[in-house]
Amino acid sequence: MEEVSKHIVPNDVMLGEVRKMIAEGHKVTIKVKGFSMLPFIVGDRDKVLLSRPKDLHTGEIVLAEIEKGRYVLHRVKDIDGVHIVLMGDGNLRGTEQCGVDDVAGKVVKIWRKGKEIDPYSNKEMFMVRLWITLKPVRRWLLAIYRRLPIGLRP
Repeated sequence: MEEVSKHIVPNDVMLGEVRKMIAEGHKVTIKVKGFSMLPFIVGDRDKVLLSRPKDLHTGEIVLAEIEKGRYVLHRVKDIDGVHIVLMGDGNLRGTEQCGVDDVAGKVVKIWRKGKEIDPYSNKEMFMVRLWITLKPVRRWLLAIYRRLPIGLRP
């Protein structure tokens, strides 16, 4: 068996290349890191397919460069002309801001536990609206979620 070598590439370099590929018209799949999109996207488990956004709407999940070399995969909370406010689903407070031109790609598909998920299906968007409504108790829900054994997490 051939030995496979691994190379660690800093996020700013890798995501910069992802941004270039999307700008060229390619769709790009990346494995997600971090927990800011809990419970809808889980770091080190889920993958997302990104494509070039034709237009942006609140509720959509985007990969955006919020400052030079710093990217986040968060949901669009508000759009005011060319300014966008982003917030991770797992964040209790705090938002990021960027311009429309700072959006590198839009999530068009999620692979959750090997299953293909449409992030904008009626079911997913209902769950997102419910999650937003539950914001006052999210802290406790996230604490419970993080304590669940990985096999029991949705």
